[in-house]
Amino acid sequence: MPRKTDKRIRLIEAAMVLIHQQSFNLTTLADIAHKADVPLGNVYYYFKKKEDIGEAVIEKLAATLSEMLKQLDEISQPLDRLKAFIRTSIVNENLEQVARYGCSIGGLCQELSKQSGQLADRAAKLLHDMLQWAQVQFNAIGCAAESANFALSLVSGVQGSYLLTHTFKDPQFSIRQADILLSWLDRVKVKQYQTAKSGVEEEVFV
Repeated sequence: MPRKTDKRIRLIEAAMVLIHQQSFNLTTLADIAHKADVPLGNVYYYFKKKEDIGEAVIEKLAATLSEMLKQLDEISQPLDRLKAFIRTSIVNENLEQVARYGCSIGGLCQELSKQSGQLADRAAKLLHDMLQWAQVQFNAIGCAAESANFALSLVSGVQGSYLLTHTFKDPQFSIRQADILLSWLDRVKVKQYQTAKSGVEEEVFV
C-alpha cells in the first residue's frame, strides 16, 4: 500500500481491505497496523479499540455509497437511474474480487448482524439507504403502490447475485442476474405505462 502522510487514512484503507478479505472478527489491530505500515502503538492514538476503526470503515463505505447515488441522481429519468444502479453495482463491479471475497457491504452487514449492537445498526443502514433510494426511483416511475416491494426485489437481487458469485466463485451468476434485472425493469415500465394509458388500476408487477 502506498505511503500517505495521513496515518489515519492509511489505517482506514488498510482496515477496509482486510475486513473485506478476512472479515471484521478475524482482523486484528496488529494486522491493520502492519498493512498500513503504521507502528501498532500509534494506532491507539487514532482508534482506541477495533470497534472504533470499524465505525470509520462503515463511515467510509457510507460516503462512497452516497457519492455513487448522488451521481446516479444526476441522470434525468428514474428508470435510467435504476438501470445505471444495476450496471454500477454489478456490471462495473470487480466481479473477480466479489467471487473471491464477496460484497464489501453485504458481507460486513451479514457478519455484524450476528452480533447486534451499534456497529451492526450502522452497517445495516448502508443497505437501508440503498432500499430507500431505489424506492424513491420506483415512486418517480409511477409505481407508488409497489415501490417498496420493487426496491426490495432490486436490492436483494443484486446482493443475492453477489452471494452466489462468492459461494460458487463464478462471476457469471452476477452477470446473468444483471441481465435479468435490466429486463425486469423494462417490463415494469411497460406495464406501468399500459396501466396509466388505460386508466385502469391493475397489478404492476410482471
